[in-house]
Amino acid sequence: MDLLQAAALAGVPIEGDCGGKGICGKCRVRVLSGGPGKITPAEKGCLSPGELAGGWVLACRQKVTGNLVIETPVPGDDDRSKTRLKLLKRQEPGAALDPPVRKYFLKLNLPSLEDRTPDLERLINSLPGGEIEADLGIVAGLPRLLRGAGFQVTAVLAGNRIVAVEPGNTTGRAYGLALDLGTTTLAGYLVDLVRGEVAAVSVTRNPQSVFGADVISRIRHASYNEDGLHQLQEKVLEAVNEVIRRLLARAAVQKEEVYEAVVVGNTTMVHLFLGVEPSNLALTPFIPAFNRSLELRSAELGLHLPASGRILVLPGVAGFVGSDTVAMLLAAGLDRRESACLAVDIGTNGEVVLAARDRILVCSSAAGPAFEGYHIEFGMRAVEGAIDSVVFGQDVQLGVIASAAPRGICGSGLIDAVAGMLKAGIIDPAGRFVESEPDRARLRPRLRSRLVKNGSGAGFLLAPGRLTATGKDIVITQRDIKELQLAKAAISAGVRILLEEMGIGAESIEQILLAGAFGGHVRKESALAIGLLPPVPPDRIKSIGNAAGDGAILCLLSRAARTRALALGSRVEHIELSSRADFYDRFVDALPFPDLAD
Repeated sequence: MDLLQAAALAGVPIEGDCGGKGICGKCRVRVLSGGPGKITPAEKGCLSPGELAGGWVLACRQKVTGNLVIETPVPGDDDRSKTRLKLLKRQEPGAALDPPVRKYFLKLNLPSLEDRTPDLERLINSLPGGEIEADLGIVAGLPRLLRGAGFQVTAVLAGNRIVAVEPGNTTGRAYGLALDLGTTTLAGYLVDLVRGEVAAVSVTRNPQSVFGADVISRIRHASYNEDGLHQLQEKVLEAVNEVIRRLLARAAVQKEEVYEAVVVGNTTMVHLFLGVEPSNLALTPFIPAFNRSLELRSAELGLHLPASGRILVLPGVAGFVGSDTVAMLLAAGLDRRESACLAVDIGTNGEVVLAARDRILVCSSAAGPAFEGYHIEFGMRAVEGAIDSVVFGQDVQLGVIASAAPRGICGSGLIDAVAGMLKAGIIDPAGRFVESEPDRARLRPRLRSRLVKNGSGAGFLLAPGRLTATGKDIVITQRDIKELQLAKAAISAGVRILLEEMGIGAESIEQILLAGAFGGHVRKESALAIGLLPPVPPDRIKSIGNAAGDGAILCLLSRAARTRALALGSRVEHIELSSRADFYDRFVDALPFPDLAD
């Protein structure tokens, strides 16, 4: 077993986006005692002689043969990311709060010789509605509970099922959990079902990243390792349970007060969360085990919730288009739009939705993890120390999360940097750094001085090592630019194909919605500048934050919204890009950047 796998099993978060192949160099740790072992060629290529002499190694290249004490370079508390997450209220103005979970305070008649109604029937007969069901655990506890409470209890219904019976009147407190399972990030929301508001938020890194940054790597791990699927499910369930514990602690809520959870995520993530075999998702024709909504008890997954609590997984669409897209559609109201609207969830597995002419088209475009800082030489997630904005003038001005010394650059900063280099003439539309002396002579002096050469070839210096938290220069490399081109071309090609399928041009788009945590932070001017989005006036572009999470929240607060969500999966038309003969051509066409040089 290598050190990366051992750390994952021990619950120690270590960065690494190549799935342990020794390529990305992100899983560097310092061995304080018990090693290190023999240094491999991969480590010599990724680490400096000074780092190697100081005990730094790549966790994926070091075998564990005994006890080790290690130091990780970045704190593992990802919950700081909550400050980067925008929550936009989606509840429609004037809409009544109508959660599917309802509480009823009941004063039941006492049993007598004249009234020998069994306890369960006595309870059910006092509740409104038709056929009502109850789990064995609820029934088993009724005799003692009813008599201990003097037959004055609160019954909790989720749909037509009793999920709890509580002594006295507890109708003033009821909570639900909305859970968004992202490839990179897990987001949890504790929702007050009485007041109709979010009581607490917790965001953390998806620990499955140690098995690969993208869903295909994780599917392979699940398929080709005997215990792979169990490992992946165990890691995500551990992280979800930790999210739940944080939410409960922050809101001072007992787990027994959380009666229902709504779960959304891309198709692969939902399969792994439930422990369902995902291997066919990576093989043509990309058939999932299921797409319909599923309802189960929390006890079936071992979640830190009441055993009888209900878990609702919203329906997916097809292939890699999962329930997170359905939730985004619901939150953005795309099923009710009259004018053409494009919604893009920019991430490792980017989803593109086009609503127009009473149709909803959707496709999944494998953009890869570059937008989230992976596969970028100095890339990182949007946490403290990440450069998240770059403004070009006579020189560059950097925005760093938490105003800390920079450690690297996240996706929004990368897009800003490349857009700025295009406008300044530092790179050409093909994405290459300018090399001729006449071209370089036209650059502003301070910008020209930032052109450097390093082990990766030509680069653009963002922050010198004397100003960074790591002591290393932070540089945008030629390879980084190529990774961004590939990612933006995948999204752009998907957008173009949907427009062609709908029979409209970019000029017909009335609004573009940017969804996802990343979409809420990328500057629209920069996204337009690199050709990520179709050319529309910037005022038509709106960020809607984590719309998938918002859709899950709506399903906790509104029975009508839930009904819409459950019907959306069958209404959406899925366009499978891999089966389109024109996708490769559209992808190649989208690789170059627009010509923006001054």
